Amino acid sequence: MKIKSVKAFLIKSDLTGGQIKTEPRRPAWTSHAEVAGPMSRFARFKKLRTTWRPNLPSVGVIVTAEDGSWGFGASRYGNPVACLINEHLGPLLVTENCMATETLWDMLLRAASPYGASGLASYAISAIDFALWDLKGKILKRPVYELLGGPAREKQICYVTGGDTDWNMELGFNATKLPCPYGPADGRDALDGNEELVARTRELIGPKKELMLDCWMAFDTDFAVRLAERLRPYDLKWIEDCLLPEDMDGWSNLRQRLPWQTLATGEHWYTVMPFMQAAARHSVDIFQPDVAWVGGVTATVKICHLAEAAGIPVMPHAAMNSPFGQHVCFAMPNIPLGEFFLGSPPGVPLEEVTPFPGMAVPKDGVLVPRGDPGFGLAMSLDDLEKLKIG
Repeated sequence: MKIKSVKAFLIKSDLTGGQIKTEPRRPAWTSHAEVAGPMSRFARFKKLRTTWRPNLPSVGVIVTAEDGSWGFGASRYGNPVACLINEHLGPLLVTENCMATETLWDMLLRAASPYGASGLASYAISAIDFALWDLKGKILKRPVYELLGGPAREKQICYVTGGDTDWNMELGFNATKLPCPYGPADGRDALDGNEELVARTRELIGPKKELMLDCWMAFDTDFAVRLAERLRPYDLKWIEDCLLPEDMDGWSNLRQRLPWQTLATGEHWYTVMPFMQAAARHSVDIFQPDVAWVGGVTATVKICHLAEAAGIPVMPHAAMNSPFGQHVCFAMPNIPLGEFFLGSPPGVPLEEVTPFPGMAVPKDGVLVPRGDPGFGLAMSLDDLEKLKIG
């Protein structure tokens, strides 16, 4: 069956549709917590990420087949990504076989090569790829995870990322990841502040639950080494995203200087190529592609296969926060943990803060995706129309 159209449009960023009904106990950590990052060296941007990150809406994509069947995908970064889809990438797919997801992904990757398939183009490719897989599942009347080989497990074990640890534990998670508040810009005091947070959290969750630290591109190699040595008594399962994503040699250097510490990264690596390089070097221990940024389902499956051959587990970034990531994780044998980013206020049930109506959410630290055709999105074209901006 051939593709009739590929259309991108801007949608509300939170996609919650006003579902929150429960009164929060307190504001979420995201409203006030300082998190170290790549802009922390600049004083006026240091305190909050919202002061410098782009305030752009999300992007939705609908791929329509000649019989009227349609699939939906989504990603980020507003007009730049929507423009790439509507004015370049999307029209190239019209009249192509909508079931040929491998070939279509290859076309998109190669078509973007004049300006680079990574970065914004990778977001555009991801959204289209999601829509194609959603369409494929609807035509075949199967959930995407079955098209990828079927469930790899009965339930997907999840860990939670966020700063409201008491609430995270109340929800039943057995593993939690902290956002790191301080980096090199804070001087030596950063080591003390970070250790205090990790020590306090370890005491709160106890010795039997896993604890990780997200350093979000904030460190240099020396600071990462010094902090890891300070945190060694607290049994961190891994430290994540210490360096700028482009610093591939830096990761190799860090690997040599911290042979005992599990290192994770990859959410800001785009396309399959950086993962191939890291696998060849064995410079990190865990790959963390973001399904909605790296190139969609097709790219993530390729990454899982090469990682499995290299003995490297994959734990995609924030994959439990969307049906797209849920289906990929559920189908891939070497994804032992799924990440659920929790930035909503404590006390509000997860069902009230889902980005998509009816989406599965973790319960007691596990999740099973919806088994409806495609990604199981409980959304009609009329529902999508209501999400459009402008």
